[in-house]
Amino acid sequence: MSLLDWLPFFKPREPQLDPEEARKLLTTRYNQFRLLIQANTKTHELIAELEEALRGFHPYGIHYVRALCTRISVTVYQMIRQLNELNPEAYSALFDRFKEIQEQISAQLEPVSFSGEGALVLDFAHVGRDQADLCGPKMAMLGEAAKSLGLRIPAGFVVTTAAFRCFMHKDGLQDEIDRIIQATDFENRDEVFQVSSRVMQLIIKSDLSDEISSAIMDGYVRLKKALGHEVNLAVRSSALGEDMEGSAFAGQYSSILNVDSDSLLLAVKEVMASKYSMQAMAYRSSRGLKDEDVAMSVGCIEMVDPVASGVAYSRNPVNVRDENISIYSVWGLPRAVVDGSTETDEFAVSRGPSPQVVERRVAEKCEKYICDVGEGVCRTELLDSCRNDPSLTDEQALLVSDVAVRIEEHFGPPQDIEWALTESGEFYLLQCRPLMLLNEHSGQINNTLDLPDALFSGGRTASPGVGVGPIVPIRKSAEALSFPDGGVMVIKQALPEYAALLNRCSAVISEHGGMAGHLANVAREFGVAALFGVNGAMDLFSEGQIVTVDADGHGVYSGPVEVLLTEKPRRRLMKGSPVQAVLRKAARHIVRLNLTDPDGPNFKPSKCRTYHDIMRFCHEMGVREMFGFGISDKYIMAASKQLICNVPKQFWVLDLGNGVSPEGEDDDRCVLMEHIECIPMRAIWAGMQAVPWDGPPAIHGKGLMSVMFESTMNPNLNIGTHSTYTHKNYFMISKNYCCLQSRFGFHFCGVESLVGDRSSENYASFQFKGGAANPERRRLRAKFIGSILDEFDFRVRIREDNMQARLEGLGRAEMEYHLKILGYLITHTRQLDMIMTNPAQVDLYRARFFKDFELFTA
Repeated sequence: MSLLDWLPFFKPREPQLDPEEARKLLTTRYNQFRLLIQANTKTHELIAELEEALRGFHPYGIHYVRALCTRISVTVYQMIRQLNELNPEAYSALFDRFKEIQEQISAQLEPVSFSGEGALVLDFAHVGRDQADLCGPKMAMLGEAAKSLGLRIPAGFVVTTAAFRCFMHKDGLQDEIDRIIQATDFENRDEVFQVSSRVMQLIIKSDLSDEISSAIMDGYVRLKKALGHEVNLAVRSSALGEDMEGSAFAGQYSSILNVDSDSLLLAVKEVMASKYSMQAMAYRSSRGLKDEDVAMSVGCIEMVDPVASGVAYSRNPVNVRDENISIYSVWGLPRAVVDGSTETDEFAVSRGPSPQVVERRVAEKCEKYICDVGEGVCRTELLDSCRNDPSLTDEQALLVSDVAVRIEEHFGPPQDIEWALTESGEFYLLQCRPLMLLNEHSGQINNTLDLPDALFSGGRTASPGVGVGPIVPIRKSAEALSFPDGGVMVIKQALPEYAALLNRCSAVISEHGGMAGHLANVAREFGVAALFGVNGAMDLFSEGQIVTVDADGHGVYSGPVEVLLTEKPRRRLMKGSPVQAVLRKAARHIVRLNLTDPDGPNFKPSKCRTYHDIMRFCHEMGVREMFGFGISDKYIMAASKQLICNVPKQFWVLDLGNGVSPEGEDDDRCVLMEHIECIPMRAIWAGMQAVPWDGPPAIHGKGLMSVMFESTMNPNLNIGTHSTYTHKNYFMISKNYCCLQSRFGFHFCGVESLVGDRSSENYASFQFKGGAANPERRRLRAKFIGSILDEFDFRVRIREDNMQARLEGLGRAEMEYHLKILGYLITHTRQLDMIMTNPAQVDLYRARFFKDFELFTA
């Protein structure tokens, strides 16, 4: 230490920071925030999956419950870890709360065991709704239909996913397959085809363990003994995720028909290998499924030799409200219907106490599939005498339709069933699965229900059900205080704060929002019908207008619609099952949201009682940490480049990653606007530059004296003084992220925004503070800006002259539109505090602003 260091007036010069090191530090911080947001989005998706499982319309087992709870735990923990990386000293208490909640969930899961859990082979007598993770949904639903409805199904057994996993991990087979796939270029179709063939052959040539082989052949012996004769089998896929609503995997895996005992083990391996067929791998990729999420079980069922067979839909695939049952039938095996290789007969049967065939179309059927004398199936020509005969009588069509309706009533969703009729008239159910329905309704809808014309048709089902009540639009938070019981809440954005009103709502209509959001989660928990994506909803309906909201059918109707209100609710397949009871107990510590007010005294780690509370806390604090940044300005200054632009102000740009094109990286000191690739920055800048600033408003003597007096009394307004108000104007950017910290005149503003293709992650925050006039005028300007943003659906909070606003959950185009408005306000609210006590001038500027906003398009 030198003598100068002891002198009180001497301050040593701070060492210069390396710009690259400073940029790396800030980029790391942004990446931590980005990972937190990604984990938040993933956790919302998993909670939505959990809530769908709780509805109970689809079968699942205890392995699924444990795996889902574990996946949620992992993503919540990732959020906590990333938040603590942003601020290591503030949030360590979250780890303790997480551990306590995790132990509460584990206590509900660990002691539970179920019949058949871990078995290599299960006879159909033991297969039902609780065995879906062992037998796959296809076989689980077939077994459940036999158990609960008394329907005749082919006898058989299932080679479980436990056997599949044991086989795939024997001798490192799965590791070898993973190695091959990881080195594959999936953009190259020829390479994918070659890899698919190689992997499938690798599986087929591998030997099943003695334990698995013995279990399969023992299952065959038991089946032969029960039937009293040799039996050929249909060996069919039943993979996890197959035949589920939203991902049917129809035709993606193999089925091998008419297999004898000598060929059974090979056929089982061939079906297992079909997990890696080219079409199955492409399908999984398109649905966002990972290979490790899909385990294969194999159904080995008695081969039925039918006189006629086919497929039936319990509803219209393009309209859930069309109640006619559609039947497609052929002579012989149903393969001709499934693979579309021949014309089929079509029957439409009405629903109700007296069903009847209301429409029939008999096709010319030239061929049919039959069981070969040895094994397999063959195609044979039909005799001319029966080619044009209907493959079903009306009585048989009514029998098929009755079964389709019974299965729908039991399982809940509309059903797609495969069936067969023998020569003796016996009906066999071969398969049942949820019917794939179109998500959107468009044009004129042909309803068999007696429905009136819809006020609105479309949108997305965020929470299923039907609700009726008066329209109650909420444009401002204060309007929520007087929300009536039974009202239909109409909102612009599906914000978490509206969850407090759900116990009074009959239904929710929102212009924006997704089913993974907080409000959708809580609406499903409360059983409140919610329809999101209703464009223009705030202006489409009149306040007080009585409407019926049909979230399942994507429609809103005028007045009460009795046919919808008296409609029988869908039966919940898993209701009352032991597995669902376990999931429900675990969900109490996952789904419920208690922390709804981020400004309330209870918004702290110690008050987090569920994973959802932790998520809410981490997301809110993560945004604050990123917005506040908490890093000295010297790091930002060291890593920034000056923006070359035609405005009389200096802007500096800090690229956190992919915010500047490669061409713009060439200069170490400057960057051009044309090289900026940051989506939110370009939108903000477009708003700032859209209309030239006219300069300060004309002010009267009192306003001028107010400014002069404030300038002398407030040292922060002296530009020659070192203060936080004299910082440069900074854009911190990446491709999808922007944080602007800026000074315009005597006011200070900040914008933070994330904009991409995933609307659930998009948001914009705006902060505005300060001015040159007295406190009253500054407060009035903050209220003026807040009132404008309130018109554009920002959540606004004002404290003295500090205005904060936030918007979230909109699509990319909508977010860019709102960011242009923020950019415009940054430029054009300069020095307006001087005229805030003149109502006429305030009204003039407000009208001018809204006129200029018409330049922007959403």
